[in-house]
Amino acid sequence: MNSISKSVFAGISQIKTNPLSYLLVSGTLFITLSCGEKKDTFQQKGGGGPTTVDVIIAKEQRVSDKVEVNGTIVANEFAELRPEVSGLLTYLNVPEGKSVEKGTVIARINNADLMAQLSRSKIQLDLAQTTEKRLKQLVDINGINQADYDLAVNQVNTLKADMVYTQALIDKTIIKAPFTGVIGLRKVSEGSYVSPNSVIATMQQLSNLRVDFTIPENYQKYVSKGGNVEVLLDNSGRKETARIIALEPQVNQTTRNITVRAVLNSGNTSPGSFAKVYLNATNNKSSIMIPTNCIIPEAMGKKAVTVKGGKAVFVTIETGDRKEDVVEVTSGLSVGDTVVVSGVLFARPDAPVKVRNVRSVNVAK
Repeated sequence: MNSISKSVFAGISQIKTNPLSYLLVSGTLFITLSCGEKKDTFQQKGGGGPTTVDVIIAKEQRVSDKVEVNGTIVANEFAELRPEVSGLLTYLNVPEGKSVEKGTVIARINNADLMAQLSRSKIQLDLAQTTEKRLKQLVDINGINQADYDLAVNQVNTLKADMVYTQALIDKTIIKAPFTGVIGLRKVSEGSYVSPNSVIATMQQLSNLRVDFTIPENYQKYVSKGGNVEVLLDNSGRKETARIIALEPQVNQTTRNITVRAVLNSGNTSPGSFAKVYLNATNNKSSIMIPTNCIIPEAMGKKAVTVKGGKAVFVTIETGDRKEDVVEVTSGLSVGDTVVVSGVLFARPDAPVKVRNVRSVNVAK
């Protein structure tokens, strides 16, 4: 006898002594039996009947597979104009936003001490050369030792080397345009103390603009040097063409992407601008495409649910290219297979299913 039966029996035995006990026992018995009846009904409802699903019929579709990636417009040449040495700016020529020729002096740093040192070396060199000429005449008639003449020659060569070194230090105080291009905004003023960390201005060459973009390593076979890609420079919808000139030889180990550089054939934009790059991975290939929510990811692969003979059948699939809402199935499905798209989580292997609706797959071009 269970605990519920014992309680009911004890209640009945008290009916004779207390009428109120009859009402309590009746209520307890009614609640107990009612709860048990509801529980049995819920289990029967959840466990019986086929699972209702929506399906699609797998078929080959012509897909123009264009890969869209993000890119950045870069200048053909770019440089930050910085001094090589620290010092006071005594001359500054930065025509902001204008084109300057290669070799144009942009700035000078105070080099008065170096110029004075160079002048002193020139005077010493004149005297050393005069001395060397005199000793040369004496050594020809054996008037002096050869060693004395060699010391005079060495003195001349040393002074010449010192002058070359001093001139190199002077050249470091002069900042020149490294190429012909447009100079940017001036960052410093004349009279400022600058160091190699100071940026005086920037220069960019705006002809033959380039676009840098990255693609997954599995798309590397679709890009090659000399090939063309389409580039969207703005939101107007107008696309320009660009010619691929180089590929980074090494794949980034963190992102598994490869960087590609292309030259724009036309178009007017600014370096640093955002661009959309489109490349053709394949030309109108036929593929079986299914919605992404059909796929069940697993540790060792991916599966999809098909309907065969009124029952759910789980099949292992392999996927290829992916679009916004659909994915290509490279193996595991055949044309004509019935693939479950709604109710995937409720389907069980070899369990009966009921098809409610047959949907169609729309592949974005």
